[in-house]
Amino acid sequence: MSPAVPVAAPEPLAENLCWLLSQASYTLSTELTAALEGLGISPREHAVLATARTGEYTQTALAKMVGVDKTTMVVTLDELEAAGLAERRPSETDRRARVVVVTAAGEKMVSQAEEIGNGIRDDVLSELPEGERQAFLDALTRLVCGRLSEPCVCAQPPRRRAPRA
Repeated sequence: MSPAVPVAAPEPLAENLCWLLSQASYTLSTELTAALEGLGISPREHAVLATARTGEYTQTALAKMVGVDKTTMVVTLDELEAAGLAERRPSETDRRARVVVVTAAGEKMVSQAEEIGNGIRDDVLSELPEGERQAFLDALTRLVCGRLSEPCVCAQPPRRRAPRA
């Protein structure tokens, strides 16, 4: 089998950071979604579980950390609870608040999903020379946690694209 021939980005878009990141995100998200289907979990559910297990977070805090709206978080947590992967429990510090706790089954699911995700990440990054991989991740992390950490306010924010059927 011959190696894949690199395809150049269309000329007007070759230096369009938004388009490049959007294309990469969509393709990677679709691949991860397909790979996790066998586990019965979505990338969003995995992100919620993986984040929830790192501390005592309310669903509002988790929604902000993961980057989903409150309604989507409620639906996601309903699905995770129905699957026995997470529970909402009263907070030990604020009796009015409920925190999201990952169950033992959820912990196992996170581990399995991370194994799959790590394989995809390693495969994707193998397109870059070994010496550039960590620099790429570090730079992308700085952008996402810095300049691109919060969307600006606009009259008609872009919609996130739904996976193609």
